[in-house]
Amino acid sequence: MRRAPRSAQPDQVRPGRAVVRRSAGIWTLQSTLHRHGLGPVAGVDEAGRGACAGPLVVAACVLRPGDGRRLAGLADSKLLTPARRDEFYAMIIRYAEDHAVVVIPPAEVDRRGVHAANIQGMRRAVAALARPPGYVLTDGFPVRGFGRPALAVPKGDQVAACVAAASVLAKVVRDRIMVELDARLPEYGFALHKGYCTAVHDAALAEYGPSPEHRFSFVNVAGAAATRGPVEDAAALVHNEGLMPEVASTESAVAGGVEL
Repeated sequence: MRRAPRSAQPDQVRPGRAVVRRSAGIWTLQSTLHRHGLGPVAGVDEAGRGACAGPLVVAACVLRPGDGRRLAGLADSKLLTPARRDEFYAMIIRYAEDHAVVVIPPAEVDRRGVHAANIQGMRRAVAALARPPGYVLTDGFPVRGFGRPALAVPKGDQVAACVAAASVLAKVVRDRIMVELDARLPEYGFALHKGYCTAVHDAALAEYGPSPEHRFSFVNVAGAAATRGPVEDAAALVHNEGLMPEVASTESAVAGGVEL
């Protein structure tokens, strides 16, 4: 006996579809999710993905829906001046409902690969929040494994306030780490280029060879190591020869204020 086709759900009992336009403002997406009972909403972003030296830093941040006025002007960290980023960093630490920062050292980035280390860092950052979020927004590409519904938002750090806040936390924490590394290894100019592949950085690599803070999985670093010969860090040298051992993670996950 053939089963009768299921009738379409009447429009009057079908839940309304939330439509969020980019032009509506940076707070609209998470406010819409809150109104539909999906909060608190955590935004996740990273800093240092493309750098060839220094750690990869990932942050998760939950903002209160009513803090739009307090954090007026919040934007993607790359669009803010360093001074403005520091101001927003202090305000986010003060006013955010929750936040966590994960620091993944170069050896772990080399061992896992940048993308895998980034995804794992996002999961760790969300897990480190004091309260599990109802929804997670990621910047650009989808990530599974949060244990919560998640949405990849193209240019999320320019569209969702909580993602922008996470980008500020990650960027400021990483920049401070690179300034500290510059004081210890001034020959590389980390305070200037923050470990990214610039002409100044490549010249330093050619002259001094890589340091233990470099990522030996990057072509320019591996090339400099091959040219300069053995490096100071034994684990890095072994990795450069293709024999990288399992390196214990020295990541730090910090919930609450992050002062470096």
